[in-house]
Amino acid sequence: MERNQLPRQVALMRQSLFDQGYVDEQFIQLEELQDETNPNFVEEVATLFYKDSARLLANIDQAMDRTPLDFAKLENYMQQFKGSCSSIGAKKVKHECTEFRDYCRAGSTDGCMGTFQRMKREYSALRKKLETYFQVCFSYPNALKPPKLHTPIVVFNMVFGTIFATSVGKTSRAK
Repeated sequence: MERNQLPRQVALMRQSLFDQGYVDEQFIQLEELQDETNPNFVEEVATLFYKDSARLLANIDQAMDRTPLDFAKLENYMQQFKGSCSSIGAKKVKHECTEFRDYCRAGSTDGCMGTFQRMKREYSALRKKLETYFQVCFSYPNALKPPKLHTPIVVFNMVFGTIFATSVGKTSRAK
């Protein structure tokens, strides 16, 4: 791919994350919060998201293996996971979290099981989309040479992408 095509591809990929409903306005707000006075903000949020999500998904998975299901415990875990998803704007995953909590409140084992599987698929799809996005962002360092208005986005992509690649690398080796 030509070097002058990469900035356009990055912009299109980023926009597709919104158009396909993977992320919401919180993703933009997170980008805008990082500045000179808080240079590690996005890194801290992203690090916490991946750390918390791995732990919370493992807790939910273990709780789902128990019979009968402890709906109160599952709802509590899912509320925590939804909060983590909200922090980065993971829109589709957050929606599935809400559905799961509704099934917990209704005491529906089948509903919880099905929704948990959909939620894991959405979570995995988001990770893959973001991984691809960040790989393209880093394939050409100047691909994200932004107009001055978009500087927080560049910082976000650089920090979040590095953390994401590290997290994905650890996951890949474990398989």
